[in-house]
Amino acid sequence: MPVTNFPIDYFSSVATPFYYYDLRLLDNTLNAILEASSDPAFCVHYAVKANPNPKILQRIAASGLGADTVSIGEINAAVAAGFPASKIMFAGVGKTDEEIRMALLIGVGCLNVESAAELEVIEEIAASMKKKAPVALRVNPEIDAHTHHYITTGLAENKFGIAMSMLDGLIDHCNKSEWIDFKGLHFHIGSQITTFEPYKILCERILRLLEKYPYMEFKIINVGGGLGIDYDDPDANPIPDFKGYFQVFKENLPLKPGQQLHFELGRAIVGQCGSLISKVLYVKEGVDKKFVILDGGMTALIRPALYQAHHKIENITLKSEIMEKYDVVGPICESSDTFGTDELLPLTRRGDLVAIRSAGAYGEAMASGYNCQPLPGSLFSR
Repeated sequence: MPVTNFPIDYFSSVATPFYYYDLRLLDNTLNAILEASSDPAFCVHYAVKANPNPKILQRIAASGLGADTVSIGEINAAVAAGFPASKIMFAGVGKTDEEIRMALLIGVGCLNVESAAELEVIEEIAASMKKKAPVALRVNPEIDAHTHHYITTGLAENKFGIAMSMLDGLIDHCNKSEWIDFKGLHFHIGSQITTFEPYKILCERILRLLEKYPYMEFKIINVGGGLGIDYDDPDANPIPDFKGYFQVFKENLPLKPGQQLHFELGRAIVGQCGSLISKVLYVKEGVDKKFVILDGGMTALIRPALYQAHHKIENITLKSEIMEKYDVVGPICESSDTFGTDELLPLTRRGDLVAIRSAGAYGEAMASGYNCQPLPGSLFSR
C-alpha cells in the first residue's frame, strides 16, 4: 500500500510539472525525529538548503526544530517562517561581509567558520559593530563517507572546513579574541549516508580530538547531518531510522554536563514527502527502445543529471497489467536529461501523469530556468 496517495483529480488545478508534498508524511517524519531525539542535550536543526519552500519551512519551524543555513537568503527565509534567530546556525564557505553583518544584526545562534581567513573577517566585522560573534570552527575529520564524490564533505582536501592539523592556533585565537564568543566545533562528513558506520567513526574522531583539549569547555559539538533516505522503495521506508541514528551518538559520543550535541538534517526530513509530477508528452518508438518524454526535465529535478541519482518512477494515471520498458526523459536539450533507463512501467500513453518519487529534497530547491523553462509550481496534500 503506497504511503503517499496521489489525488489525480486534485492535480488538475496546477500545470505540470509541479511538486506535490504529502504534509501528513512530513508531520509523521517530524514526530519521529522529536521522539528519537528527546535527550535534552540534543538540538536538531533543519538544513534549509534541502527545501526552502515557505509552507514546508513553516511546518518545520512549528515543530520546534532549529535551522541550518548557508546564505542570508536562507536566514531571511527561516526568520520569515518562524524560526527563532537564536536557533539559526549560519554555515557556508563563502559568507560575504554583508551576510556576516546581517547575521550578527539578526542575532543568529552561531556562525560555523570554515577557514582562518573567514575567522579573521568575522572578527574584524564584529569589532566594527562592537558586537561579539558567536562562532564554531568547522573541522574536517578526514572520513570517507562512501557517498557520491560531489556530496562528500569531510575529507582533508574538500573545500569545506579546517584540517585538524590547523586547529590548535585557531582555537587559541578564538579564546583570546575580544570579539569572538567561541561556542565549539562543527563537523559534517557528507550527504545521503545510508549506513551508521561513518557516524561511529566520526564519534571516535571527535573523542580523540577532544582529548587534545581537556582544558576546553566546548559548549556545542555539531555533528552535521547527511542521513540518507531510500530512493528505491519509498513506500517500504518512508521514514528513516532516526532512532538508530541518534542512538549511535548517544552510545558513542558521551557529553559533559551542560554540553549540547547539534544535528543538521535536511534530506532525511523532507526527501520522502515530495514527488515531482509530470505529464507524458510523447511515447517515442525508437529502433531498440521506447522513450517516455515528459514535460518536466532536469530543470525541474537535476539530481539524476548531476549525481547520476535514481528515483522511483511511477505512472499514477493508470495501472495497466501490460508492462513495458521505457527510457524516461525530459524535454531539455541535453542528453543527460534522463530520469531512468529501462524503467518497467504500465503501458504508458500521451497525457498520463508520472510521479518521480523521493524528490522533496534538492528538487524544487535546485530547479532552474535553463532553456527558459518555467520553474515548477507546488501543491500540498489537503
